[in-house]
Amino acid sequence: MIGIYVRVSTEEQAKKGYSVENQIDECKKKAQTNDVMEYIDKGYSGEFLERPGLDKLRKDVKDGIIEKVVCYDPDRLSRKLMNALIIDDEFRKKGVEMIYVSGEFAKTPEGQLFYSMRGAISEFEKAKINERMSGGRKRKAREGKVVKNNYVYGYDYDKEKGAMVINEEEAKVVKLIFDLFTQTNSIVRGINGIAKHLTEKGIPTKRGAAVWHRQVVRQILINHTYKGEFYQNRWNTEGMLANRYKTDDDKVSMKERDKSEWILTKVPAIVTEEQFNYAQELISQSRRRWAKSGKRQYLLSGLLRCGKCGNTLTGLNKKNWGKYVLTYSDRKNYSGAKHTGCGVEVPCEKLDEAVWLEVKKLLDDPERIESHNQNEQQPVFELEQMSILENEIEKARKGRKKLMQLFALGDDIDTDEIRESIIEMKEKEDSYRKQLEELQQSVQEAQSQGFNTEALKRAVEHYVKGDVNSFEDQQNLIRTIVKEVIVYDKDNINIRLF
Repeated sequence: MIGIYVRVSTEEQAKKGYSVENQIDECKKKAQTNDVMEYIDKGYSGEFLERPGLDKLRKDVKDGIIEKVVCYDPDRLSRKLMNALIIDDEFRKKGVEMIYVSGEFAKTPEGQLFYSMRGAISEFEKAKINERMSGGRKRKAREGKVVKNNYVYGYDYDKEKGAMVINEEEAKVVKLIFDLFTQTNSIVRGINGIAKHLTEKGIPTKRGAAVWHRQVVRQILINHTYKGEFYQNRWNTEGMLANRYKTDDDKVSMKERDKSEWILTKVPAIVTEEQFNYAQELISQSRRRWAKSGKRQYLLSGLLRCGKCGNTLTGLNKKNWGKYVLTYSDRKNYSGAKHTGCGVEVPCEKLDEAVWLEVKKLLDDPERIESHNQNEQQPVFELEQMSILENEIEKARKGRKKLMQLFALGDDIDTDEIRESIIEMKEKEDSYRKQLEELQQSVQEAQSQGFNTEALKRAVEHYVKGDVNSFEDQQNLIRTIVKEVIVYDKDNINIRLF
């Protein structure tokens, strides 16, 4: 029995006239008979082998049903040279003759060379098409157009104008999410609380789902689009199209391109830049600030850090001369702690009072913020940490250099062990460098932004109204404007504001 195989993608049918009907007619003419079995893949890319029609043809060849295969052109089998050769060889090993409408490809050195050239040219054409399409999208993006619908919550996509337009109903929800996350007396706590609140209110997601997950809320809070900055060409999705044909272990993940390749497109903002930046600061502190509460509540929980070793200070009920006293301490005695602490301990009452008095002074006279920033906000702690990291980088570099010298000696030493040590030292050095870069960027951003007036405005409103009536009110107010309290000892602290 003769089998004819035809394939066409939507793009090829539109541009090249590779219609299914045309291929079938040409293949029947080549076979010189209408008594054939047709194997058709319509709308499938030639990049992948997993196609219904091709799968059935290969099975029938294997079972001996098909004795001859007629195909319009080798690139109908596959756009990839290696895949086309695999299929051709698979059929010929079963004694099945391969015939192509566009030319005979005898199994001779000349024929194989021509086959290879045709396959290579087909693959090259596909690559050029992708390159031109990618170049066209980048050009449009640089002209300020949004090249595709990214289904961003809060926006609709205007394909004709190549622009993102605010969806008023969804935008209200976006504003609500940012308000709930940043306001002093929020009715919900943290990202998970916001997700539950939206679900309980029956507000649908972009896809129409009834349940909001915390990760969806978090993605909204960190998405720069809402302050008017939409980045295109940020993600590299090359190879992901084939994921549906692969196992979970073999799937290609989406990778973030280098920032130099991102294309910034201005879109209508839904929230102010100040509120967005304030939300980012809160997110960076969220694990400490909204940690699960213990038996006792501590006013400055999640805000304290030791200025000497960098450990966070946590509250504990410590026995002192037969009497229990609430204390903040930087000691970490759990397994796996990077640093056990340097022994800084401060009575809760003393530190709570000092921080609260300073916060009250700032709220009574907001103009003091500027002088407070100049006097207290110098990144002393970060500069010390940067110095430590620079020393660690230098140690790792020198250690790696010594190991490489040993490796060069060769014969009398275990080179495999040294190779592993070199790799480990390089990974350690890279890790320190990454931490240093992040710290340097953090310091630069903090120095350029200054105090977040959004945070101050919200705090003053509640303070002036006299809404600070409970421990929780006081704690929320402090957390609104205080980013961190650096503790050097019981008499030396540095209050850092947002």
